Amino acid sequence: MEATFTFDADLYLHSGGSWVFLVVPADDSDDISEMVPTRNGFGSVRVRAQIGDTEWMTSVFPDRKRKVYVLPVKRPVRKAEGIVVGDTVEVSLSIELE
Repeated sequence: MEATFTFDADLYLHSGGSWVFLVVPADDSDDISEMVPTRNGFGSVRVRAQIGDTEWMTSVFPDRKRKVYVLPVKRPVRKAEGIVVGDTVEVSLSIELE
């Protein structure tokens, strides 16, 4: 069984670094927390992400200050989709449920 979340989000540069992320909406983050009570290191949750035609396996990580998950968007994904920091993208996240 699988749960899928689709939403729009803005790409942002993590402060003090070169990592680019987007924020999973609070309602979806809450649903993910409830569906996946046991998490990997750092509280991460394995997901299949898709932006445009690019799909990849990764993890979402908790942002404890905002109480949401964030999704890292690697350079190869941004390059393949022609997106940059500040762009709003449509994202699909799928989580394998047991």
